Amino acid sequence: MQKTIKILGIFMLVIFTALSFSSCSDNSEEDLMKDDSFAGVYRGGVSYQDADQDISTTEGSVFVTKVISDKKYNFAFSNNIPALNDIDVEKTGDNALIMVGSNATAYVRVENNEVKIAYTKDGKTWNATCKR
Repeated sequence: MQKTIKILGIFMLVIFTALSFSSCSDNSEEDLMKDDSFAGVYRGGVSYQDADQDISTTEGSVFVTKVISDKKYNFAFSNNIPALNDIDVEKTGDNALIMVGSNATAYVRVENNEVKIAYTKDGKTWNATCKR
């Protein structure tokens, strides 16, 4: 009987230890993936220009989405304006994202309630000044 209690005690200790380790995983990457406070629709002025077209409206929108990586965002524009995808950004504080390293002439700033874009690459230019 004492041997059975000892084996049962060791078994319970092993189970408890395994459960303790599995519940203490590092959630920092998972938490970053969930942080999509900048994602959403921003409405206001948007424009696009290239060799073939010139689109401009004060009643457009930009739909901001976070890519799998915590440092990349996509910007989908209204009015048949091509999207800007996989833009590298850096979080500055809790309230803003700014664009980092690029081979384009660009200014991208996303705040909780506002997005500003002035992006030029390969003869194409995107602009946006929108609010939520």
